Order: sequence, then structure tokens, then C-alpha cells
Amino acid sequence: MNIFKKLSFFGLMLVAVSGTAFAEVSEESAYIFNTFSFLVHGFLVMLMAMGFTCLEAGLVRTKNTATICLKNVGLYSLAGIMFYLVGYGFMYNEVNGFIGQPTLWNPEAEVSSADGYSKMSDWFFQMVFCATTMSIISGTVAERIKLLPFFIFAIILTGFIYPVQASWVWGGGFLSEMGFSDFAGSTLVHSVGGWAALMGAIIIGPRLGKYSSNGSVIAIPGSNLPLATIGTFILWFGWFGFNGGSQLALGSAADAAAMANVYVNTNMAACGGLVAAMILASLLYGKVDLTLALNGALAGLVSITAGPDVATPLQAILIGAIGGILCTLAIPLLDKLKIDDVVGAISVHLVAGIWGTLVVGIPGLNGSGDFMTQLIGVVVIGVFVTVVSAIVWLVLKAVTGLRPSEEEEMTGLDVSELGMEAYPEFRN
Repeated sequence: MNIFKKLSFFGLMLVAVSGTAFAEVSEESAYIFNTFSFLVHGFLVMLMAMGFTCLEAGLVRTKNTATICLKNVGLYSLAGIMFYLVGYGFMYNEVNGFIGQPTLWNPEAEVSSADGYSKMSDWFFQMVFCATTMSIISGTVAERIKLLPFFIFAIILTGFIYPVQASWVWGGGFLSEMGFSDFAGSTLVHSVGGWAALMGAIIIGPRLGKYSSNGSVIAIPGSNLPLATIGTFILWFGWFGFNGGSQLALGSAADAAAMANVYVNTNMAACGGLVAAMILASLLYGKVDLTLALNGALAGLVSITAGPDVATPLQAILIGAIGGILCTLAIPLLDKLKIDDVVGAISVHLVAGIWGTLVVGIPGLNGSGDFMTQLIGVVVIGVFVTVVSAIVWLVLKAVTGLRPSEEEEMTGLDVSELGMEAYPEFRN
């Protein structure tokens, strides 16, 4: 390429970048970009499974570390199988307003531009969302639940509870028809996991030694805060796939610009949540608590998830900051109620999830929807998940039992459930 051709080439590039009009890509190119977006953002969301594992492994005691690792890889695998067998059908197949048809899902193998993307790529992207919902629960009920009932609950949540309520919005069900808006799942993913975790924590009960007879809270520190911090960063990173991929397309300049806006708002909300949590913790306790700061960042991420497409960066900072504040206040409140949440997941995912969903209906802040419609959606989904989850937990308690014996809990679930230890060299 000679110098004149180079100048002509760069001139055309400048016109293309600075101009207001973009040439449309072909259907095949749009298909490729859309499919690529689903796949890349899907494996970013899958990376969140690693983030949850690291976060939870860092916040439990060493005697329960291997068990929490197994729970996270196990629930991810069960979610994949259940979402393939029945979950995707419940969520998307001929939804009648309330539920889809749970037929075995067999996507067409041939390439078709009818949908604008590969059906397989869409299934993968939706599946990792399903697994994320169950990941929220594992941290809350850690250190005092047996493997069998936990995995049975994972099967029911990923195969039925999650996809049924998600069909009401993302499957074109009755909440969608009402105008309920949840861009990437502040309610459909995070609050759902939070409601199920709350029921589990109440029915299973607190860890031994968590609350004294006079009602005071006894702190049980996590075993590895650096690992918990790494887990938070991995979750933060994976959230770009969670929210960015929910644009659901990358086949045009408009989609690319919208996705970039989602990325920026996602990041800024996390920053706002973490800083607000640090400031509030310092005011309340005189010191900055690392775990509260980490949960503040996650609460900011949850808070923006319902509306990262319509917020400005400044609004995202404020939304995330309020989420971080609410989370920081909710954690000691749950302790006062003697609800033992090992990692703070209820405060992060349920409390901030409700806030993030409602703020979409607040004019001037992130108001792209109707507040009453948002509130109705939060309440309806909350009642459904709470009731069904409570029934499942209670049935499991009666049939299989939920807790190990006191001796097994004191020794640690790694030994009683797995017959091994994550850190054998620490044994006395």
C-alpha cells in the first residue's frame, strides 16, 4: 500500500468514525457478531462461578472450605443439566403468560438468520444466569447444611423455580405485558436467589455458636480475606458479561454504543457501592471493614443490574452508593433477627436487588418504568419464590434432614461430608 493509498484509507476511517451515519452490516455479519456476543458474555458470566467460589471459600472457616468448593462446582453442573432438560422450556417455550412447556429442548443445528443469532449461543447465555441464581444461596447457608439436600434444592430451583418466574418477564409472560422492566436481573436473578437464601437461612437455623444465649452476636471470621477479595474482583469482572451481554445484540453501531454505556454504568455503580460502604462502616464502627466494603461493591453491581441501559454514569454512582448503604445496614439487622448469613448474600442480592428494581421506576434517577408496576413485580416474584422455596426446604428437612449432627458441624463438613480437608497441614 503506497503513501497515497494509506492517506486515502485513513481519511475514510476518520470520516467513518466522526460521521453520524453507519453502513448496515450484512445479515450474516450481524449473526456472527450477535452470536459472538452471547458466547463471550456467557463465559464471562460463567467466570462468576469462580468468583462466588473464591468469595465463599474465603469467608468460611478452613474446616468447611472443600465442601463449599464442591457445592459451587456441583450446583453449576446441575444447573446446566436441569436448564437443558426442562428449565429452558419452562422459561421460553410457548409461555402462556405464567409458564412455558417443559419439553426437551433441541435447537436446530443449521445456521439460520431468522433469529439473528445462534440458538445454541442464546441457550448458553441463559443457562449461566440460571446457575448464578443458585450460587447466591450457597454462601448464605454455608457451614451447616448437608450436601444431599443442598443439591436437591439446586435441582428444583434451577429446573423449576428460577425459569418459571423468569418466564413472566423474559419469556413474554404477564409481568412483561404489564410493563415490568428488569434489564439483566436485579429481581429475576439476584432477588430470587436472595429470597430462596433467606428461607433457607431461617429454616436451617444459624451456625453453632453464632448467637449467644443473651442474644449477642459472636463474630465468626472468614479464613482467607485475600481470597474473598479476589473473588469479589472476579465477580466484578464477570458482571460486565452479565449486564453487557443483556443488550442481547452486537450487530449494529447502536448496539455497540448501548453496550459500552452498560459497561460504564456497571463499573461506576460498583465503585459507588464500595466507597459508600467504606464511609458508612467508618462512621458506624470507627473502622473500615473489608468484608463490608467488598459487599458494598457487589451491592452496587446488583443495584444497577435492573437498569444499566438507561442510567447515566452519575446516576449509576448514586444508585450503587445507595445499594452499598442499604447492604451495610441490612447485615447487622439480619444478625439482630438471628438470621445467619455467612457471606452477606441476602443483604447484597435481595436488599440491593429490590432497590435496583424499584429505582427503575423513580423519575429523575433511573425512571424508565412505572414505579407501581416495578413494585408489583417485586412482590409477586418475592411471594412465589418465598412460598415455593419454604415448602421445598421444609420437605427436605422432614425427608433427608438439612443439618449435620452437632459433632459433625463442630468438626467441619469437609471431614463429615467429603472425608477430606482443604488445608490438612493446619490440623492440630
